[in-house]
Amino acid sequence: MYLAIIIVFVIGYLAIALEHNININKTASALLLGVICWTLLVFGIDTIFPQLDNTASMHLISESLLEHVGEISEILFFLLGAMTIVELMDAHEGFGLITDKIKIKKKSHLLIALSILTFFLSAALDNLTTAIVMAAVLRKMIRDKQDLWIFASMIIIAANAGGAWSPIGDVTTIMLWIGGQVTAGNIVTSIFIPSVVSTMVPLAILSFNLKGDVEIMDVASNEGHPKSDVTTFEKIIVFAVGVGALLFVPIFKTLTHLPPFMGILFGLSIMWILTEVLHMKKSEEHKKSLSITAILTRIDTPSILFFLGILLAVAALQVGGHLLQLSQVLDANFDSIYVVNLFIGLLSSIIDNVPMVAAAMGMYTLEVYPPDSMFWELLAYCAGTGGSILIIGSAAGVAIMGIFKIDFIWYLKKISIVAILGYLAGIGTYMLLN
Repeated sequence: MYLAIIIVFVIGYLAIALEHNININKTASALLLGVICWTLLVFGIDTIFPQLDNTASMHLISESLLEHVGEISEILFFLLGAMTIVELMDAHEGFGLITDKIKIKKKSHLLIALSILTFFLSAALDNLTTAIVMAAVLRKMIRDKQDLWIFASMIIIAANAGGAWSPIGDVTTIMLWIGGQVTAGNIVTSIFIPSVVSTMVPLAILSFNLKGDVEIMDVASNEGHPKSDVTTFEKIIVFAVGVGALLFVPIFKTLTHLPPFMGILFGLSIMWILTEVLHMKKSEEHKKSLSITAILTRIDTPSILFFLGILLAVAALQVGGHLLQLSQVLDANFDSIYVVNLFIGLLSSIIDNVPMVAAAMGMYTLEVYPPDSMFWELLAYCAGTGGSILIIGSAAGVAIMGIFKIDFIWYLKKISIVAILGYLAGIGTYMLLN
């Protein structure tokens, strides 16, 4: 059963990658993959946990499933809340306040400007929230599908790189920061330049290949968002409160020590009350497209369920001991911390960076690698930026994939190579600096 779980995971992963070839939605494949992996854990209970009796093993699996579902739910509720806030801002034409001010027409120059904005915004918010916000901006600005996919792909790379050097920019850096493996000031100073390099290399390549001017999206044809009669005051207040709600999430976490999804739900509730008050005296027809109840019907639920399926499958690998064994194999065969972290980053594009970092944190104590050692710094960089190599390797990638329906194989052919070049260039830069 131990080997069977690996085989099923590989087959399920291929089904997701070849979604358009087999004509089966990736969400269906991901959900089936997650359920089958946990089912195999139950049937292989004797071989996976030989040291325990059946009752103790079943209790362990049940407890582990509940624990992982709790952790996954944090991500799903965060994603749901952030997407709803962004969609609400979009419905009130708030992003028009930004796009109307951007006068850049040349594709390459616009890509550079948006990538730099994403890089720094990701450090202040986090890579997932930033990806959702920038997706809303792109949706307002670019009509051509291929251009849109290239811009969106660069947003993924910039968001992940921007999150890697900030203690609150990515789930893994938050884990390392809270665990005491890195300090906030040190992670910023040590990883900032490698993160910049990992963004600039793919940005230089992609922008060089972009020719001509941007074909601007016609607001009237912006699908899913019928034009509403919104006053300038309503645009500004909803946009300002929405941005404030997103920026308040890391502050809320610092003040309360509650997980980020609680902060995003707090912001969503404030936005909900605000819009109810703003449109209180308007007709039902006018309120219909501007209320959160209407916005929720436009949320990309399949992407959220896709997250659930993928993370359940990865959790099964973690409970079954596959990820721990993988990290032990890396540790046993490679003496260099650079090589170990390089492979962890590459694997995080396939498996998800959170359990990979959790496995590394479990293997190496602070006595082996003290706080702010090169191992932890490089782990933060590799786990954060390595997820950009494949589109489903990071939360930002999965969100963007769902919003723009980007094809896995297209990303693999067009973007993965430049993402790897940036990833390796960042590691090389870190080695030179140290």
